[in-house]
Amino acid sequence: MTTNADEPPARPRRRAPAGAAVLREDVTEAIRAAVFEELAAVGYARMSIEGIARRAGVGKTAVYRRWRSKLHLVLDVVSAMAVLGLPAPDTGSLEGDLRLLYEVTSRALRHPVVSQIIPDLQAEAARNPEMAEAFQKALRDSQESVASRILAAAEARGEAGPGIDPDLALDLISGPLYWRAVVIRTPKLPKDYLASLARATAGALKAL
Repeated sequence: MTTNADEPPARPRRRAPAGAAVLREDVTEAIRAAVFEELAAVGYARMSIEGIARRAGVGKTAVYRRWRSKLHLVLDVVSAMAVLGLPAPDTGSLEGDLRLLYEVTSRALRHPVVSQIIPDLQAEAARNPEMAEAFQKALRDSQESVASRILAAAEARGEAGPGIDPDLALDLISGPLYWRAVVIRTPKLPKDYLASLARATAGALKAL
């Protein structure tokens, strides 16, 4: 067989990764779920890669192939919270949108796992700048995106004026419920509290 000396040699074909070279998505998701469960059970300080791996039903190697430390693993999981965000309500009124947002947010914040994780991560964030940045982003991004869409819809309907300070609006929308559910951890919200909060917040936003 003859070859043309001016032609470059054929490049060898790269074999598709197989077996251990492939990071299986189901394993990755099992590890992420185990992080939430482990954080709720023992907290960040006592959490270990060994405990996460055991809870996920995988070896430690599977965890270390994806994240180099428990800090980076938790940062990834916390950052993923920001990406998921909350659905933007579309009820046709500002008060209705706020009421629905509060109902969804209240259920999320009062979930047994979430209610254990958030205070623990807040305490860790006070000592760890990387954790603080990721945690603040996760909370702020999820709320800010929804709040901006609620305000834009209210402005389009003529329920709110233009030029509302977005930071002040976010404080008004998210602050009271977060205070109740996360800071003072009220065991049970008073009857009609969410409806009253939505009505008061809508009134405050309209007055800005």
